[in-house]
Amino acid sequence: MQQLDWIILIGTLLFIVSYGAYKTKGSKNVTDYIKGGSEAKWWTIGLSVMATQASAITFLSTPGQAFHSGMGFVQFYFGLPIAMVIICLVFIPIYHKLKVFTAYEYLETRFDLKTRSLAAILFLIQRGLAAGITIFAPAIILSAVLGWNLTTLNIIIGVLVIIYTVTGGTKAVSVTQKQQMAVIFGGMFVAFYLIVSYLPADISFSKALKIAGASGKMNVLDFSFNFENRYTFWSGIIGGTFLALSYFGTDQSQVQRYLSGKSVKEMQMGLVFNGLLKVPMQFFILLVGVMVFVFYQFNASPLNFNPAANEAVQNSVYAEEYKQLEIKHLEIEELKSKTNLNYGSNLDNEELVADIQKLNVLENENRTKAKEIIKKADDSVETNDKDYVFIHFILNNLPRGLIGLLLAVILSAAMSSTASELNALASTTAMDLYKRNITVDKTDQHFVKASKWFTLGWGLIAILVACFANLFDNLIQLVNIIGSIFYGNVLGIFLIAFFIKFVKSNAVFLAAVITQAIVIVGWYLDWMPYLWLNLFGCALVMGIAIVLQMFFVSKK
Repeated sequence: MQQLDWIILIGTLLFIVSYGAYKTKGSKNVTDYIKGGSEAKWWTIGLSVMATQASAITFLSTPGQAFHSGMGFVQFYFGLPIAMVIICLVFIPIYHKLKVFTAYEYLETRFDLKTRSLAAILFLIQRGLAAGITIFAPAIILSAVLGWNLTTLNIIIGVLVIIYTVTGGTKAVSVTQKQQMAVIFGGMFVAFYLIVSYLPADISFSKALKIAGASGKMNVLDFSFNFENRYTFWSGIIGGTFLALSYFGTDQSQVQRYLSGKSVKEMQMGLVFNGLLKVPMQFFILLVGVMVFVFYQFNASPLNFNPAANEAVQNSVYAEEYKQLEIKHLEIEELKSKTNLNYGSNLDNEELVADIQKLNVLENENRTKAKEIIKKADDSVETNDKDYVFIHFILNNLPRGLIGLLLAVILSAAMSSTASELNALASTTAMDLYKRNITVDKTDQHFVKASKWFTLGWGLIAILVACFANLFDNLIQLVNIIGSIFYGNVLGIFLIAFFIKFVKSNAVFLAAVITQAIVIVGWYLDWMPYLWLNLFGCALVMGIAIVLQMFFVSKK
């Protein structure tokens, strides 16, 4: 990184933090601090909802996901627009009518305090872990690639978020997320334009798509019912709808974004805006990853994109064996470059498509052998390099200044999602647990101060989780797996509350405890792809609650 990159990176982050703290200081009551004064317009809500979901993981992992597996991951989001419509019609009118501060407040009016507290605790567990991961994700990758100290990075990201989130609460989160989304969209469009411009002169964008298609990267839709495939049209439409319903309808980090709306109409328009834009946005981010794949069909790529993995092998007794694989990798790359250039000039040649696919198989086999050697050299090093692909491209191919901008994109995304999570964790702790279970007869100012202290506390917990976390198969999957373990159960509780009126508090409470235990066991034993856990948990808690209410528990 050059001096200009540092200036752009530091300047962007400091502006966002200072602007958020300045614009929103001095919240006088709980409504101001937790609901942002209920003043947000629909576009602020829509951008805030998108920014909350679009963490640094999205911009690090998603292009790498497309690089390795193609566009199929976009199916994960197919259920989101359906969920937005349902939430607009069912959830928002109820939340607004009851003037709730948190989603779980409604559960006490429908059931009782223990059910509200249980749902709040389930949220705090999964979102507390996720907050740490949203800090850890960019930190570990930037640490590995740039050589920065991992613990220091975790602390810097966490502290920057804590400063303006503690100061201004929900309004600070919403205000800063507009700037963050501007930086994010700007940076990604610039990156996309540059990737396409770096392709060989006779390879147009349309030809690049054909070349990606020859390698199977443009297979968007999978209509199979194969449970071995994580991402299919059906898992996206069914499992994705239940996940989105749970996340946007019952997760306080999202509910709090639209509860800040000026009216029901503003809240609904904000969510519709998110539903219309989210799938195209994810499609575009995946397309960036596919273009990075095409770029590396004509340019040298490392055998493993994780620099720590390469360093571990080169300092081991397996260095020579690994070097032979690198030589073979270069040979395959040269053949792929020539074959793809020929295909670009003759797109109807099926023999060239077959040749490209054979070379892809050889390359994947060679990369697999490399991972096995890396494991033998140091089994603590992460061999799965999906999360390092895009950052490697940024640091090695973008001009000065733009590297700083793209790093600002990654860190801005980390800050935006973490801020929403800390804000929601503090609100839930203050309003659902502290106020209802510990102290009730206190002033508004007391609960504002308590919320600020809880924000600080959860921020420190998130930093600790980040410092002790380990890199998973793919970070964006890890966050969604954690959510899927808890979301279905919580969604089921809410659906019972909305639609199954004869089920009372004791039945739903017991059903939720039993369901959570079963879902955790099911995930651990790998009964099904994680997306289906949302439907499984939702259906299970509703079924158990109905049976318990009808045959085993009192009518209370």
